[in-house]
Amino acid sequence: MASLCRGEPFSVFLELNVLFYAGVLAFVAGLGWTVTTWSQQLGDVVIVAILSAILSACFWYCFSRAPAWSSRETPAPTALFDYVLYLGSLVWCIELAYLENRLHVLSGQWDFYLLATAGFFFFLAYRFDNRFVLSLALSSLGGWFGLTVSHWPSHQDGTYRQYALLYCLLVAIGGAFLQRRAVKPHFFGTYLNIVANVLFWTLLSGVFNRQHYGMWFLALLFACGASLAWGLTRRQFAFVAYSAIYGYVGISSIIVPQLVDEVLVLGYFVLTAVAMLVVLVTIARRFGRPV
Repeated sequence: MASLCRGEPFSVFLELNVLFYAGVLAFVAGLGWTVTTWSQQLGDVVIVAILSAILSACFWYCFSRAPAWSSRETPAPTALFDYVLYLGSLVWCIELAYLENRLHVLSGQWDFYLLATAGFFFFLAYRFDNRFVLSLALSSLGGWFGLTVSHWPSHQDGTYRQYALLYCLLVAIGGAFLQRRAVKPHFFGTYLNIVANVLFWTLLSGVFNRQHYGMWFLALLFACGASLAWGLTRRQFAFVAYSAIYGYVGISSIIVPQLVDEVLVLGYFVLTAVAMLVVLVTIARRFGRPV
């Protein structure tokens, strides 16, 4: 608003990007609903033919217009390129899910689908330099870790946390290795953001577990400190926000059960929430200033 009042140029690039990606998601959601609702009336052949046609058109568009691969950051060749690639990636998921549900190609072995999808999305992300598709690849890989554990007959929460920590370790090492090798080094931020969120959720699940939560709480405090230091030194506000929000949730989960009076609980949340907002806004304003 201040820029508009002063008559300065105001960029809406981020807002338009969000709207376009939201439009792609809305289209895919409608496509998925149509497939689910009308599959009996249209038949498997028609559904698979439509999905395959959309998928082929998207990937033909991307491969025919993409420049030669480079290990450095590469701008999109056209304004629609990234959105078409994202659409094709999501339609790939719908078609795989439909084929398995109707034809049972792998007899419900979703682990293989997730692992193959993760590998395919990694290829697309690095070939076409798209961080949204990279996030899909990392999410699919995380789902593969989770579904593999769920096949165990007697899994416990601790097992999930161990596999989540292993996932964070492997993704962090992989992202750091590729950055050191100068292979799409700008992707490293995406790796770190996903690892940070999965790690914090894992530590919080250990804190919420009232048995032996002390070790997890200490690990949470250490992770919050590391995230805060990284965010301040690298001037990346997201990691500062991670440390504040996840740390606040972890500390509150320990303090609030000790408060027996509802007035105290309400007062705690009001005071601490206001203090959190003031601190985050103050830090955000400092991040917005030039160094």
